[in-house]
Amino acid sequence: MTSQRIDVIATTISGSISDWGKVKRIVPLFAERGRDDVFMHETHSHRQAREMTRSRIDSGTRIVISAGGSGTFNAVLEGCLDSGVGLAELTLGFLRKGSADLIGKALGMPDEITRAVDVFADCLESGRTVPCDVIEVTGGSPNDGVRHFVGYGGADIFGRIPHYTENRFIKYYKGVLSQLFGDMGPFFVGASLSMFEKAVRRIGRGKLHWGITVDGRHRAEGPFQAMIIVNGDLGPNLGFARSVPLGSGDFHLFALRDLGLLRLPGQFRHAWDGSIVEQAERYGFEHYRITDTLTLEPRAERPFPINVDGSTMRCTRRARFSIVDQIHLLSARP
Repeated sequence: MTSQRIDVIATTISGSISDWGKVKRIVPLFAERGRDDVFMHETHSHRQAREMTRSRIDSGTRIVISAGGSGTFNAVLEGCLDSGVGLAELTLGFLRKGSADLIGKALGMPDEITRAVDVFADCLESGRTVPCDVIEVTGGSPNDGVRHFVGYGGADIFGRIPHYTENRFIKYYKGVLSQLFGDMGPFFVGASLSMFEKAVRRIGRGKLHWGITVDGRHRAEGPFQAMIIVNGDLGPNLGFARSVPLGSGDFHLFALRDLGLLRLPGQFRHAWDGSIVEQAERYGFEHYRITDTLTLEPRAERPFPINVDGSTMRCTRRARFSIVDQIHLLSARP
């Protein structure tokens, strides 16, 4: 039987050190707003968050709030899909308590916990949501599995970043980095380590070439430094698909050509401040809009990582992306 309750799925170690204390305050703050139907579930990993989400939806919950970063939100989304309940019946919220929580920012959710709960309470009372496309990723082998995301994904350097930001030990240094340098601090450290790793690997392997196929048409071939996939406008920290709604029915690939290691720091710097959009040719920046399917194929016989909203998916031979559904997200913005 469907319940009107709201379940909050939180990962205990996400975000900065100060973020770790947010979990205990969430339910009491909702109670101050007259909501006694909000229940907290603390988990210690993304896998547990995914399993808990599926369990709560199987028990009748139809409103779930993720309290964590992008990885937690992705785990909660996939728990929604695991339940087998149609996404049209579900409402999902993003309470920011993590690093690189781009979807939360795009939805206008405050970082400060009291203000965030106020916004959530208002959204729940008014039923204010926005539609958001769900992108499915499949690899070239049945063993690769299937993943889904709603925010961002990517390959090459961008695909390797979660290796440096998402294991449990690193969660602790992420907390310190986020406290010192803001919620994008861990991302930039992960990106820097990925760039260094690529430079070392290139000594023995040379440049990795990729093929890009968009909506059944081969569009590009050659070496790329990074490939970034976004569902829509994710705000100034990844502001490439400007003004594109999350539920637009299309998604976008932004690719950085490999112009050599000496050019890479400049490419990344201009990518993250958004100025690369106006200087695309100079910095080897290419944009592809996808309405059906996107296929990325490395020209090398080895598995490769795909970034799925801040977590890693290992793929063989190719990775194929397509929109398969929509979900309603609680939003401070219309």
